Amino acid sequence: MPAERRTPERRLYVGPSLRRLRRDLGLTQADMAADLEVSASYVALLERNHRPLSAEMLLRLAKTYKMDMASLAADAGSNDAARLQAVLKDPMFADIDLPSLDAADVTTNFPGITEALLRLYTAYREEQLALADRGVGSDPGAAQSADVSDPVAESRRFLEARRNSFPSLDDAAERLAQAVAGHDGMTAYFKARHNLRVRRLPSEVMVGSTRRLDRHRREVLLSDDLDNASQSFQLALQLAYLELGDDIDGVTGDGAFATESGERLTRRALASYAAAAVLMPYTAFARAVETRRYDLEALGRQFGASFEQIAHRLTTLQKPGQERVPFFFIRVDEAGNVSKRLDGAGFPFARHGGGCPLWNVHQAFRTPREIVTQWLELPDGQRFFSIARTVTAGGGGFGKLRVERAIALGCTAEHAGRLIYTDHRPDPEVATPIGVTCRICHRTECTARSAPPIGRPILPDDIRRTTAPFGFSDT
Repeated sequence: MPAERRTPERRLYVGPSLRRLRRDLGLTQADMAADLEVSASYVALLERNHRPLSAEMLLRLAKTYKMDMASLAADAGSNDAARLQAVLKDPMFADIDLPSLDAADVTTNFPGITEALLRLYTAYREEQLALADRGVGSDPGAAQSADVSDPVAESRRFLEARRNSFPSLDDAAERLAQAVAGHDGMTAYFKARHNLRVRRLPSEVMVGSTRRLDRHRREVLLSDDLDNASQSFQLALQLAYLELGDDIDGVTGDGAFATESGERLTRRALASYAAAAVLMPYTAFARAVETRRYDLEALGRQFGASFEQIAHRLTTLQKPGQERVPFFFIRVDEAGNVSKRLDGAGFPFARHGGGCPLWNVHQAFRTPREIVTQWLELPDGQRFFSIARTVTAGGGGFGKLRVERAIALGCTAEHAGRLIYTDHRPDPEVATPIGVTCRICHRTECTARSAPPIGRPILPDDIRRTTAPFGFSDT
């Protein structure tokens, strides 16, 4: 009888998982090498995926560090495979048939090439966003006058190119949240882990600060103007800076920043991301959003977070293999100035000039603290569902300055049915026609228009005046 055909043994690469394990244990490569009785260079090769992990070494790891072998082996390559599969969903690859099994084979057998492709795609996305920020493709004149070293634009490009999703921070924050849960609240954790006492002081004592770390007196000081959700967030933010600094720096290290301010803004954004992930750990939060059908107020009560904190966290749920509804997020003041913008849903935000006044985010100020919903239709026919509400910053007492802003959270029509808010507005056909911004919107009958579109000749009004502020040819 012919010999039984044997399936070739698949090589196991666990570089990122091994590096994460070593850092969690607080070990250097030399420390781990000594524990495992191998050379430090061999540990380095394993972490770089230049060597596969042998069965003998897997057993040695499990025995030395009292860990589950399956957890290390199962994680190996799965995250990169999911990331690669997500990248391959980009429309530019639509004509390429690459099943998920093939993607898994690529990440397992060619980890270096996988990492190179992922980095290259991220760099490509950043370049496309940079061109859009400079106005290339819509307003050539803007490309010459725009400041290419705008730190705010730099930070936004970094976040948008990665869809505001940082799985490594989610994982680190989830482990930190579990450690905090083992104590009687975050205040007790600060005392036990860092020998820091948490104190709440009047705003006049804080002298313009909402949070301050006083290393001399071993205290974390909070302004008592902050509400409970904001106090919890500031404590989580301080904890992120104390314990997740290396993880945050590891993420920012992947960026190519032209300005120091751009890098600092990005680091601040990532620290806030990590703080939210501590308060709303990915696994628990992702499960809750499906159970609650993305009801922001119900989620806020469950996690003790504000409406804005929940909305912000919803934009981050794109961890490969555990994705939820992709959202975009924008925050504006009453003058229309954008103070925060995140995009995970492919919404074409206005990068120069104001947004469309027909969008309900600008109308939310008429009904403070009330959720308003709206179906939106762009000139190309693409539809989105938008949820908007005002939020308040500052205050904390009578006579204290309050700043009112409006935030909008939205998703594409294909995902909208998963949101509880569409139960009362199920028909996407009843959509408000909006534009990205007046200068590139070619709707001829818009009475809310503030400027004519670029490149369209204005009609004379000697004989006829249109209802729209600017009449222009429709051809």
